Amino acid sequence: MSVKQKYKDVQAAINAACKRVGRDPELIHIIAVTKYVSIERAREAVDAGVVHLGENRPEEAMAKHDALGRIATWHYIGNLQSKKVKKIIHAYDYIHSLDRLSLAKEIHKRTGESSKVKCFVQVNVSGESSKSGLTPGETLPFIQKLADYPSIEVVGLMTMAPLTDNKEVLRETFKSLRELKDTITAKKFAHAPCKELSMGMSNDFEIAVEEGATFVRVGSSLVGHDKEVRA
Repeated sequence: MSVKQKYKDVQAAINAACKRVGRDPELIHIIAVTKYVSIERAREAVDAGVVHLGENRPEEAMAKHDALGRIATWHYIGNLQSKKVKKIIHAYDYIHSLDRLSLAKEIHKRTGESSKVKCFVQVNVSGESSKSGLTPGETLPFIQKLADYPSIEVVGLMTMAPLTDNKEVLRETFKSLRELKDTITAKKFAHAPCKELSMGMSNDFEIAVEEGATFVRVGSSLVGHDKEVRA
């Protein structure tokens, strides 16, 4: 199946999810996670109408950015080592994995106070040891400390749900992040408007949308893998 058709299918699923809960589908942004596909497949996604592309390996991230340039909005969605910040900071529009002060310090150092980097604070809602991120209890104090780094704008929170088919577990994970986001938004921090939610992937993005996601990160359901035969 072509990327164009897959994109239409993802959009249709999001529209249906929004209709079920009374949300505006225009508020949902689809990030095509292109980390497992070639530059050509990423370009195919953009040609199909995808606006947002997500990567999680600095070298590959920059290769795609250098090839495609500003025809897309770029999201760095994986764990980011402090020493790798300088490779991607001026090319990527959003960082989805801010979870420690050492990383915040490096982002600020490499950006400078005259610019802003849109960041999602990563929260490990499920508490799984295999996942990165702050605990929900650590998140508000961490965001308060980020006021010391003026180049960082906390646009929202991000989480990865457990890999499970249990819809109630998934729903509770996403609901918990939304409630935490609402608590932080209500504080009206100048450096942390925190209005966005990056949550939901190929297997669970519809539930995430129902629970308030504004950015969903879709890989296999949208761009697939290069070994697939395109229709």
